[in-house]
Amino acid sequence: MSEQHTPREFLEPAVLAGLSGLPLFARRPMRGNVSGRHTSPMRGASVEFAEYRKYVPGDDLRRLDWRAHGRSDRYYVKEFEADTNLRLQLVLDTSGSMEYGSGELNKLQYARRIAAAIGYLAVQQGDAVGLSCVSNGITGHLPPRRNPAHLKTIFDALEETRGQGETHLADVLHELAETTRQAAMVIVISDFFVDPDQLRSCFEHLRFRKHDLSLFHLLDPMELNFEFSRPTRFLDMEGGTAIFAEPSEIADRYQDALRGYLDQLQQIVVSSGVDYHRISIDQPYPEVLTNFLTRRAMAKGGR
Repeated sequence: MSEQHTPREFLEPAVLAGLSGLPLFARRPMRGNVSGRHTSPMRGASVEFAEYRKYVPGDDLRRLDWRAHGRSDRYYVKEFEADTNLRLQLVLDTSGSMEYGSGELNKLQYARRIAAAIGYLAVQQGDAVGLSCVSNGITGHLPPRRNPAHLKTIFDALEETRGQGETHLADVLHELAETTRQAAMVIVISDFFVDPDQLRSCFEHLRFRKHDLSLFHLLDPMELNFEFSRPTRFLDMEGGTAIFAEPSEIADRYQDALRGYLDQLQQIVVSSGVDYHRISIDQPYPEVLTNFLTRRAMAKGGR
């Protein structure tokens, strides 16, 4: 694994090794071009029985079920679920607010670790991985490819990206919904400082286009708890006006606004069928990824 020997601050070989036993499964049928581990909308010859259908002239006679014929005196063909590889499109928010962090890592550094680990795992299991960096538009785009050399290109892009500009995430997701032609797993890593009603529209658009959408919603502990103890100058990291305030005077209003936003977003992701993960970035990211992969594996097993 030559990528592991390249020193990159967001790649930790021990973490990748610990996650390597957990497969990355799609929640929706995928249409790939090689055999893989993901459910395909196509029917074929696989190990898992799907359904019977009536025989029509031209069907492969080897797939006739003679026992069903003996019981019903009709000809039926067995169909099996064909497994395929998936196309994974990582969407990384690189707007200015992603540079905020009150602890060891800021949100963008945390996001790089999430994106790199998922991309690595997907390529290792034979899936195609791409990356879109977005702020006030798509600032960098790598379409999904399967070869390991492409993974190095993705790591290079992750290493070079910086947080700057405004968040136009909803517009970008609409664009990706249209331009990503095959059904794909789309994983968005962002702080989602966007009007929830705008997000509802783009989530529904992605769902309509048959994409499997997952969100990693990154928030700093200070954004969640607002534990400022003295007069503070608050900066808009996306270019807006700075505000000087006494935290104790605005804390209640801030918490009310935050709860309202998070509650509204939660309702939207539930109604849109989105795989949503709210994360405080003081949480160890290997734990976040283990939970994500385990939940998907359990859902796959319960189909």
